[in-house]
Amino acid sequence: MLIEIGRTGKLMRMLGSCTLALLLIGGSVWAADEAPAQKEQASKAEASSAEPTDWESWKAGTTVSNTASLQRGARNFAQYCMGCHSLKYVRWSRVGTDLNIPASELQELIPAGDTPASYVSTPMPSQDAENWFGKAPPDLSLMAAERGKDYIYRLFKTFYVDPTKPTGTNNLQLPNIAMPNILSSLEGLKKAVYKSVPGADGKSEPEFDHFEQIAPGSMTEAQYDAFVRDTVNFLDYASEPTQMQRHALGIWVVLFLLVLTWLAWLLKQEYWKDVH
Repeated sequence: MLIEIGRTGKLMRMLGSCTLALLLIGGSVWAADEAPAQKEQASKAEASSAEPTDWESWKAGTTVSNTASLQRGARNFAQYCMGCHSLKYVRWSRVGTDLNIPASELQELIPAGDTPASYVSTPMPSQDAENWFGKAPPDLSLMAAERGKDYIYRLFKTFYVDPTKPTGTNNLQLPNIAMPNILSSLEGLKKAVYKSVPGADGKSEPEFDHFEQIAPGSMTEAQYDAFVRDTVNFLDYASEPTQMQRHALGIWVVLFLLVLTWLAWLLKQEYWKDVH
């Protein structure tokens, strides 16, 4: 009996050793297969980051019917934009009502000394701003209506490092912009990479190819993109706070015109029935 037990124990130890050897071999094979896969993924990531950037086709893709986005955009504007820019045609009370912001939370956005009845203004004196930046920062009340929300979206997304400029940055959407990149702490720093293309006179000319990240920000690319979209959405709302009401009223106007057209057609049929 003891002999049988000893034989069984030896057999179990042999099976365990074989199993362990197979696992080690399999793990080595898996690791060997995984290494090229990781290298391939890394090379794909590097290739994608170096792909040409068609920034001129970027769209904001926002809608003022998204109240949550507008609320976040109002907070973003108060924290990052209002130090230099104003919305002189918009009152805080209107913002609170349209965006369903509670009075206590709205008061946190309003600068000290202002009331909900005050217009959204900047505390920066225009003369100081002109001395610092070379020109006074524009009021943004009608910027989205004038330039379009896609323009503003691309403006926020195309800042890049340029040591030759006084602010240390430049912009693809608005070259030689006087505004510094106030969102660099969120997005990080990136440089513009150019390529040479033949010009009209046969000489090579630089043409923008892609951005290259040189320092990370506090946000990921997706988070920063969402931040910019919310801010642009709020500026779109500020350019015409009544646009949602206008859109809703427009539906009823179209329905009224359709009914009126139908009644006019019936009246025409009644007047002309004897003629035919």
